[in-house]
Amino acid sequence: MVVVYSILLVLALLIVAALLMAAFLPSSYNIEKNIIVNKPVTDVMDKVADLHYYAKWNPWQKSEPDSSQEITGTPKTKGHRYSWKGKKIGEGSLTLRAIDPKHVHFDLQFIKPWKSSANDNWQFEEWGNSETKITWQNNGELAFPMGRLMGPILNKTLQKQFEQGLLNLKELCEK
Repeated sequence: MVVVYSILLVLALLIVAALLMAAFLPSSYNIEKNIIVNKPVTDVMDKVADLHYYAKWNPWQKSEPDSSQEITGTPKTKGHRYSWKGKKIGEGSLTLRAIDPKHVHFDLQFIKPWKSSANDNWQFEEWGNSETKITWQNNGELAFPMGRLMGPILNKTLQKQFEQGLLNLKELCEK
């Protein structure tokens, strides 16, 4: 009986320690990466704001090409939407929220493997001679406690995936 109480006490202490640690971790994340593409702003922006190109450069979609995908709405206009569902990439959608000559803003919704939402923002700047500097920024909340505990791993993973996504986009644009 003492062994059972000892095990329960250790488990309770581990849970309390994890909750305390989560309380001190950030409640949100922000990822921002950029790249220079040897094409004019309008050419590059079209590949982001028209979601028909999304699966061609996005690292998550490229990781499961057999996932189901649906594109609705008019490209480059508010409400244009890309939805996906797959075993590896889960289920979610990306919906164009706002667009202007230098920015594209999306609402990113995840349904599976867990519900969450994020802001996906893009900035396009003229850079050099017919070049474009792309800045891809994503931010969202980290739920307590698991989101906060997973935050450092999520941040590291997203950094790598954003770098790969921008390289894929550069390659697609410069073809």
